[in-house]
Amino acid sequence: MVSNSMFKNTLLFLVCLFALGVNLKSFAKNAPLKHKIESNIKVGAERISEYHNLIKGKNVGVLTNQTGVVINADGTYTSTVDFLLANKVAVKKIYAPEHGFRGTADAGELIKDGKDTKTGLPIISLYGNNKKPSAEQLKGIDIMVFDLQDVGARFYTYISSLHYLMEACAEQNIPVIVLDRPNPNIDIIDGPTLEMKNKSFVGMHPIPAMHGMTIGEYAKMINGEKWLANGIKCDLSVISCENYTRSMSYSLPVSPSPNLPNDQAINLYASLCFFEGTNVSSGRGTDLQFQIYGSPFLTNMPYQFTPKPNAGAKDPMNNGKLCYGENLSKENKVTRLELKWLLKAYKNSTNKEKFFNNFFIKLAGTDALKSQIVAGKTEDEIRKTWQAGLDKFKVTRQAYLIYNN
Repeated sequence: MVSNSMFKNTLLFLVCLFALGVNLKSFAKNAPLKHKIESNIKVGAERISEYHNLIKGKNVGVLTNQTGVVINADGTYTSTVDFLLANKVAVKKIYAPEHGFRGTADAGELIKDGKDTKTGLPIISLYGNNKKPSAEQLKGIDIMVFDLQDVGARFYTYISSLHYLMEACAEQNIPVIVLDRPNPNIDIIDGPTLEMKNKSFVGMHPIPAMHGMTIGEYAKMINGEKWLANGIKCDLSVISCENYTRSMSYSLPVSPSPNLPNDQAINLYASLCFFEGTNVSSGRGTDLQFQIYGSPFLTNMPYQFTPKPNAGAKDPMNNGKLCYGENLSKENKVTRLELKWLLKAYKNSTNKEKFFNNFFIKLAGTDALKSQIVAGKTEDEIRKTWQAGLDKFKVTRQAYLIYNN
């Protein structure tokens, strides 16, 4: 029998998710994200005593989305924007990344500017053709606050939004405060290093596919490595997490984007994202996004599913087509970027000529990975070609780390 207190807590949790615009259908069919309150981690946003003096009496812009939340004493969530307003901070504009302020838009979907219905504040979309805020869009802002939850992958575009925000603010002499959050994949540094000739919004910097840094640490590296245009530097402050170390596991309190509904998807995301540059579905258009993969051309593989339009995937890869592949939803947590599923899919595909599309090289960051797969290189052979880039990156990133092991 369910107790009254348990029923009330469950009802309260669902109400909070609805208020944040989280996809309840995905949560119902996937293992939910759970904030590990027992770890006593305080994210940067919650440490307002550390940054209130920096924003007091100033007109503030906030780049955030549904992941920008603080955890209340009763376990409920409050958005960072509402939290700042409640603390008498003069928030004037909200800036939204890919997926929008409430985090419900498809990957790559055009998002229009608008107004937040709860606060009445203007929302400026920083995606599509307007990835970098213009001088006009920053007009009247004295200081910018950035609060987004990253997942530690180069092609997860929130770090690209961070770059453009820092660059635009540096050009307008506007200081930036990054409210740091744990990286759920902080223990993984792996993958090919991006070659700058392949620079795009899904990879702007010469780093491996998985970087093993928090977004605050990454902001410091953007500044320190002079990756902003013309080597300009941003007036940057990072509000670190309290009681957090690199050895801690962290379960996100809110889904970071529509197709990462749970811890399993977040852990497998970087390994399965390469499928986005192929004719293989990574599970968009199902309730097991980034936990399955499949294609109509993998007919000798055991698992079957049919992608269909849903929240966060209006026209998924292989829409309406029966796909064959693997279900990884019960797979053990990966501790590196896994290539085995990509290699297996290519080996078993009956349509190798059209396996890759033009997006693959942007995701890989290098021409080499595609060539290696086509040539039949083993995973060990491919990994050896990554090692020099990984070794160099590990040395570079060391100067920007905030948290101990």
